[in-house]
Amino acid sequence: MKITNVEMVISAVKPEQYPAGQLPEFALAGRSNVGKSSFINKMINRKNFARTSSKPGKTQTLNFYRINDALYFVDVPGYGFAKVSKTEREAWGKMIETYFTTREQLKAALLIVDLRHPPTKDDVMMYEFLKHYNIPTLVIATKADKIPRGKWQQHAKVAKETLRLIPDDELIIFSAETGQGKDEAWGALQKWI
Repeated sequence: MKITNVEMVISAVKPEQYPAGQLPEFALAGRSNVGKSSFINKMINRKNFARTSSKPGKTQTLNFYRINDALYFVDVPGYGFAKVSKTEREAWGKMIETYFTTREQLKAALLIVDLRHPPTKDDVMMYEFLKHYNIPTLVIATKADKIPRGKWQQHAKVAKETLRLIPDDELIIFSAETGQGKDEAWGALQKWI
C-alpha cells in the first residue's frame, strides 16, 4: 500500500473520545516494548511517527493513527509491564476490554509477538481473549532480523503452537529493521479494508 497521508488523530481513554466515522480499525496488541510503534512506523514508511521508547509502559492510551483517510491503526497499551500500579493496570485492562468488545469499526487485531522467544503467558491470554470475542487476529512475529533466516520457520512453528493459532488466523514474520513481512502484512489486511 502506498502511504500518502498519516495523521495521529487522538489519544483516547473512553468511547466518547474515539474518532467518528466508519473507517476500518486495526488494533495493535502486544506486551510492552515488543515493537508495536516500530511496526507502525515501518508500515507507514515514517521513521519516528509513532513514538518508540526504550522505557516499557510508555503507551497509556488508545492512540488512533489515520492512514490515507482509509483506515486506522490503533496502538493500545502494552501488557506485562510490572512497574505500573495494580490500579493503573486494571484501568488499562478495562479501557482495552471496552474498546475490543464494543467498537464496531474494529476489523481485526494485530497481535505483536517477539519471534525470538516463545509467546509469553500474557500473549497466550491476549490471543485467547481475542478468540473468545471472535475478533479476527493477525499475528505479527517481530524482530526477525535478530535471528538467522534459517531458523525463522522453526521459531514461527513454536509461536503458532504456543498460541494454539487457529487455521483462520495467519502469522507473518516481520522486521521493522529490514521491512521483511511489510508487504505480506498489508496484503493480509486487505481482506478487511
